[in-house]
Amino acid sequence: MSTWSNIKRVGRYGLIGFIRNGFVSLAAILIMTITLFVVAVLLIGSAALTSVLQQLTSNVDVTVYFTTNAGQDQIQQLQQSLQALPEVASVTYVSADQALSQFQARHQNDQLIMQALQEVGGNPLGASLEIKAKDTSQYQTIAQYLSTAQQSGTDMGNAIDTINYYQNQAAIQRLTQIINAARALGLGVALVLGLASLLIAFNTIRLAIYTARDEIGVMNLVGASPWFVQGPFIVAGMLYGVISGLIVLVLLYPITLYLGPGSEAFLGSFNVFDYFVSTFPLLFLVVMGTGVGLGAISSFLAVRRYLHS
Repeated sequence: MSTWSNIKRVGRYGLIGFIRNGFVSLAAILIMTITLFVVAVLLIGSAALTSVLQQLTSNVDVTVYFTTNAGQDQIQQLQQSLQALPEVASVTYVSADQALSQFQARHQNDQLIMQALQEVGGNPLGASLEIKAKDTSQYQTIAQYLSTAQQSGTDMGNAIDTINYYQNQAAIQRLTQIINAARALGLGVALVLGLASLLIAFNTIRLAIYTARDEIGVMNLVGASPWFVQGPFIVAGMLYGVISGLIVLVLLYPITLYLGPGSEAFLGSFNVFDYFVSTFPLLFLVVMGTGVGLGAISSFLAVRRYLHS
């Protein structure tokens, strides 16, 4: 008999077994649906956590303020030296005029401050550099570099007036701890829930195959090859995964659509529905691939127990 004929026969027997064991198949699909739903939620939750951490990180910076008489060449020299540091992600120059405009916009409703600014006359603010690090834990290194430059007595250092890191040091360090703890906690929760879900699905499929142990024993007695015995159950397991994956993807659409506006209001720029739509090919591959792989591997391992019993 040709290989193609054997494949078709195995596939047909797998489909027949899937339909015949209706209640057991339904139970397996239900458990796998829950498992794959957890996988999808963990994937979306990981993306949401990453987005929130990125927003928190983007709101942190170190600003170095220059004296009002600092020369443009001094500022450019310090800016170039900062951009050469491996810890620095970006350096943004804010001119004295821009600083004054931003100050006026922030305090436009404070008549006392605006009146004092008018009495001073001219622009009392100097230029500044806003420095963003690649990681929040690297701000201390950048601040130390700036302090060393300020105390060096060079032209570049003499242009520096103040460095705002030390006023915000406690807040930055606390935020770094929160970010690291959130990443570790998210990874731990994902591993525990993912492992628990996979074990539950695996045991459910083993239970489904347990009901067919007598049939497997008969096939062993008549001399059926291990591949021919395992094949139909592997096909059934893959069907569990395909159907469960489709159910999860269908359910995610209305759920993410409903949670979209609320997630954006709560998490800032992260919209669950927008993420679902934009990354649907990835979600499809992960959910369907996990379902098919879990069903096939679980069936393969479960049947082996009865192959020579």
